[in-house]
Order: sequence, then C-alpha cells, then structure tokens
Amino acid sequence: MSDALQLPVVDLSSPDCLSTANSIRQACIDYGFFYLVNHGVDEELVKKVFEQSGKFFSLPVEDKMKLVRRNHRGYTTLNTIKLDSTSSSTKGDTREGFYIGPPADDLNQWPLEEDLPSWRSTVETYYRKVESVGTKLLSLIALSLKLDEDFFEKIGALNEPLSIIGLLHYPGDHLDSSGEEIYGASAHSDYGMITLLATDGVPGLQICREKSEQPQVWEDVPSLSGAFIVNIGDMMERWTNCMFRSVLHRVLPPEQERYSVAFFANPGKDCVIECLESCCSESCPPRFPPIKYLEYMEERLRLAYGV
Repeated sequence: MSDALQLPVVDLSSPDCLSTANSIRQACIDYGFFYLVNHGVDEELVKKVFEQSGKFFSLPVEDKMKLVRRNHRGYTTLNTIKLDSTSSSTKGDTREGFYIGPPADDLNQWPLEEDLPSWRSTVETYYRKVESVGTKLLSLIALSLKLDEDFFEKIGALNEPLSIIGLLHYPGDHLDSSGEEIYGASAHSDYGMITLLATDGVPGLQICREKSEQPQVWEDVPSLSGAFIVNIGDMMERWTNCMFRSVLHRVLPPEQERYSVAFFANPGKDCVIECLESCCSESCPPRFPPIKYLEYMEERLRLAYGV
C-alpha cells in the first residue's frame, strides 16, 4: 500500500492574490499537484457532466465506434493508448475516453442530439466554465513567477489555445490473465500547461514526486469533495526551468467503475515555450531549447498512440 498524500489546498476565491500566488508557487515546487477549492464551477454542472459521460460510455461499442478518434478528437477504446511509452507491456491502458477541443473547433465530433439529448450543450458549458477557471489560475501562476498577471496572454499562450477535455472511464472489471502489469492509466506526465481534474471519488490516482529515483515511490492522491485536482504539465515545467514540477502520475486498475473529467489547459499551437527570465541565471542556465507547442504535442501524441 502507498501512503496517502496531504496535498496543499488553494482557495481561488481568496481576495489576497499575492498570498494565493505564493501558495501556488510552493505547491508547484514541492508537489506539482494541489487541490483547488471555491473555483466557481457549479456542483450541479459537474454532476451533469459525469451523468452525460456515463450515458455515452454506456452505449453499445458499435455506436461509440461511430465517433472513433480523428485529429485527436472523439472516442478512444480500451487498450488504445499506452501513456507510459517506456513500458515493456504489450497492452494499452484499461480505460476508454472521449476528447473534445474548443467548442468552436470544427474538428470536434459529437453524439447525435436524438441519441444523447443535451450531451453537447452540457459538455460545451462545462468546457467554457473550466477554461475560465484555468485562465484565472494562470494569472495567479504568472504572479507566483514574479511576472505580470497577464503574462501568458501577452505571449500568445491564450491565443486560440488547444485546450482539451477528456471524459475518462475505467470499467473496473477488466482482468488480465497474461501476468503483464496493467494500469487504468500508466505512468506519464501531462503535455500542456496545467490540468484540472474532477473525479467521482473512486480512488486510484497516484503520483511519483521523484521520477528519477529507483525504486519509484508512489503516493495515493485522495479526492477532495468539490475540489479540482490541479497538476503542472510539461510546458509549465519547461517555462520554469524545472522549478515547477510536472510529476509522473498514474491510475491503478480500479476495483470498481471509475469516471473522471480532465481539462488539459494547453497553449496555442504557435506559442513558443522558452525559459522564463525569472527562472534562469548564470548558475542555472536554461535546460531546454525553445520549442513551439504544436511540435512538442505532436511528438508526445505519436509516442502515446504509436502513430
């Protein structure tokens, strides 16, 4: 059994922005994860999104396959993705997902209204609400890095961002008799800036704070009612020269059915990620060369999907 973490809790409703920013800074340095409370997304809306997610994943496989993933949008089947590209396992992760980009994105795929009434409108409403939370959180992250609060907006990170919602379902009854190690989601870090995760309370999420240490130590991340679980992604780690940590995390195969909804806040495709001046010095030079987000994302997706 792993130990359960006591992650920091950040209150987005606090009027003291500088104090909140300092709390975020410490959480991102120490853990790369924190809980976000009083974020303003109505509990009833979150409940509706989980209900709509359940309705989609309850459809017959042949109906779900009509919306199979294209252009990183739509349905992914069980065992399609192996997030840990270093794993020797021949099997993909035991989860299925449905991915949606910005509501105005014509690449999105949607279930027919007559099949799932209110499905699209509920998901689009949730996307916009959580996107707004993410934008506010990024302004606090900018302050935490001694930057102007509109820094990420000024450098184009919020110019047509490629943020994605992932509706995720772990069936909980997927058994493997081959003896291979399987996971609901194998060890990985997220690609983008930050991730805001809502869960249904079923355990399974774990993080490894020291990814280079062997053996790796995994710690449970319990859900906190009404809170988003927020984690730093690779782009933010690159921007901060590894001061903020994009840590490995995984989901164990749950003993019961499990749902979660992840909002991956990603920059625009042409946004150049390069070390922030406040995060480097002569004694601590930039660790990564500048890179456009789209180039980095496409390589990571190629490794995950094997295409």
